[in-house]
Amino acid sequence: MSTTPAPVLSESAPLDLRFSASELDTVSETLTSFIEDTVDDANAEGATLGLSGGIDSTTTAYLAVEALGTDGLHGLVMPSEVNDPDNMSDAERVAEELGIEYDVIEIQPIAEQVFEAVPTATEDRMAMGNVYVRTRAVLNYFVANANDRVVLGTGNRAEAMTGYFTKYGDQAVDCNPIGGLYKQQVRQLADSLGVPADLVAQTPTAGMWDGQTDEEELGLDYDTVDAILALHIDGPLSTAATLRALDGVDHDQIRRVKSLVEGSKHKRSMPPAPDPLGE
Repeated sequence: MSTTPAPVLSESAPLDLRFSASELDTVSETLTSFIEDTVDDANAEGATLGLSGGIDSTTTAYLAVEALGTDGLHGLVMPSEVNDPDNMSDAERVAEELGIEYDVIEIQPIAEQVFEAVPTATEDRMAMGNVYVRTRAVLNYFVANANDRVVLGTGNRAEAMTGYFTKYGDQAVDCNPIGGLYKQQVRQLADSLGVPADLVAQTPTAGMWDGQTDEEELGLDYDTVDAILALHIDGPLSTAATLRALDGVDHDQIRRVKSLVEGSKHKRSMPPAPDPLGE
C-alpha cells in the first residue's frame, strides 16, 4: 500500500467539503451499518459488487468488507476491449488486498453479440458504451441472484445529480452506499479507510470508450461540480451568491451544472405512467 498522502483536496478546489474527524467516523459507521442492514432486510447471504479499480467501487468494496466481512462480498471484474488494462489490474489488486473472492468475466464477446444484432447502431459511440455498462448490470444480477446476494452500487451524489450514469446500467442496483457523498468526500473517506493513494488520485472514467474520462464528459472537474451542487442546487444560495462564494467559478459553469441536473431528472424517477383510469 502506498504511503504517499492522497490528494483529497486539490489546491484549485473552490470549496472545502471535507468532514471533520468525528464526522468522518460517523459517516463510515453509518455507511457500513447501511450495507449490513440492506443485506439483512433482504434476507440475503451477502453482496455482489462490480470492481473497476476506480475510487467509487474501491471505496464501496472497503465499506462492504467492513460491514459484511470478506465472505460477505463477491467481486466481479468485467473488462471490455476499451478498458484500460491498468484499471482492470487495479480492480483485481483491490479484491486481493481485501481478501474477497472475485471472478473476471470478459464482456466483449457478450457486447459483440449485441452489436452484431443491430449493426447500424454501432455508429453511435454513446449507445455502444451503454451496452458495456448494461452488460455489467446483467452479470451483477445474474451472479447475485444465483448466490442469494444483493447488488451494491457505486454511484456518488455528484454523479446522481448530474445524471452521469447509464440508465438501467451502473444504477441498476439494490442500493448506493456512497450515494449521499460528493466526490471530494468520497476521496476523503477512501483515504481514511486505507485505500491506496494512487487509487484515490486516479482519473475517474466510466470505461465506455477508449480514452474516456468523467470530467471531460461532464465539461467540469468534480471539485467544481461538487461546490456548485452543494451551495446552489442542494443548498440555498442564489446564482449571484454562489458566484461570490466560489472563487474561479463563473456563470457558464453554474449554467452547465443546472442544465445537467434538469436534463437528467428522468434518470432519478420511476418511469412515468398515465394517471389511473376511471377516476
